[in-house]
Amino acid sequence: MATALSLVWYFQLISVVSLAICSLSDCYDPMDPNGNITVTFDILQWTSNPGGYLARVTIQNYYQYRHVDKPGWNIGWTWANNEVIWSMRGAFATDMGNCSSFNSQIPHSCKKDPVIADLLLEQASPESMTAGCCRGGTLYPQTISPSNSFSSFEVQVGTPEGHASSAHAPKNLILLAPGPGYTCGPLSDVNPTVSSDIGGRRRVQVFRTWKSTCTYSSFLANKTPMCCVSLSTFYNPTITACPTCSCGCREADKSTDSCMSMREGSHLSSSNSVNNIVKCSDHMCPVRVHWHVKTNYMNHWKVKLTVSNYNYQRNYTDWNVLVQHPSLRQLEKAYSFNSTLLPAVGLGDEVGLFWGQKYYNDLLLSADEKNQVGSVSTDILLRKDFESFTLRNGWAFPRRIYFNGENCQMPPPDDFPILPNGSSKHKPLLSLVLPFIIFAFRTHL
Repeated sequence: MATALSLVWYFQLISVVSLAICSLSDCYDPMDPNGNITVTFDILQWTSNPGGYLARVTIQNYYQYRHVDKPGWNIGWTWANNEVIWSMRGAFATDMGNCSSFNSQIPHSCKKDPVIADLLLEQASPESMTAGCCRGGTLYPQTISPSNSFSSFEVQVGTPEGHASSAHAPKNLILLAPGPGYTCGPLSDVNPTVSSDIGGRRRVQVFRTWKSTCTYSSFLANKTPMCCVSLSTFYNPTITACPTCSCGCREADKSTDSCMSMREGSHLSSSNSVNNIVKCSDHMCPVRVHWHVKTNYMNHWKVKLTVSNYNYQRNYTDWNVLVQHPSLRQLEKAYSFNSTLLPAVGLGDEVGLFWGQKYYNDLLLSADEKNQVGSVSTDILLRKDFESFTLRNGWAFPRRIYFNGENCQMPPPDDFPILPNGSSKHKPLLSLVLPFIIFAFRTHL
């Protein structure tokens, strides 16, 4: 009983706080102004025995770069009246609740505020599956894989009066993906969903549709950042490290190799609750992204992008990195990552999305006890636009970097590696090393 009450209070608290904060920030992301996760309830048919309705619930990820990683989404709501879930396909309620008032036919869940989770493919029998289910709660970004950007399941609902007119939309919709951060609006009546049949020759309309839009706020999701950025260049021996305490400060005991992260999971399902144990560092981040300006050619310049995992307890599956940089419109090739440019609103810079190649480097392995940090990297070749190209004043470095949709802590601009004095903003590498070549040649003579 105590656990059930705590979950109810958790739902209500998250809803109130989320709505209050999002009303101030509007949960707006200029890198993905139209991004959201939409939850749709489609009533497919009315049922008489038992009385109620059969609904298809679809969770659609419209974010271009933010995805839902393992252990996957949880979705919850509060029934408007005293509905029960008679049966489900493609997902399951995590708590059956008190069904002692039922004698012969026992509902799947009698909870007033059920929490729903996706099935794993290996857990699903053929009769329990439905289209779009059984992916372990993962949702890909729209840009990377539209066909894997949604989940669907079916739920047979029993209404108190047992007839169609008593169907009311659930309230207090909550989406955890897998932790907090999402704010969902109320489920509202919209035009019924229409699909096609018989090769597109027949239009099929559901009986009723309720829909809600959920938007993300990093402020709600994390007390501190979960990643940081370090910088280096070929023309300066100084490496700009991640800012100290980027993701929290190190424990007092400096002799340990592993530290408990300040970021603790706070999820609805106890199976999703995770305390990050990370390799001790000055930045204390689970993930570090390093941007190295590698080479300056006549008409091109090359960058090495490296992502390192300091987390001892987590592999990052289907990770992605978002980079805001003024020169990405000249992106020619990313050698080891997939890449694409994203439309952005009012930034003045280009936004590039990078992610791993399937079965090659799409899995970012955790750190291990041998003091090894898992990492993936690629060289990125960019053409020079001589109207804007320069290595001066930090131009060669990103404005912002996101890992898995989370804004990484950048070093302050004053700490960026500096181009040596006297170097022209348009000089290629040859002009920088030519004096040394001439000196060596004369010495040899």
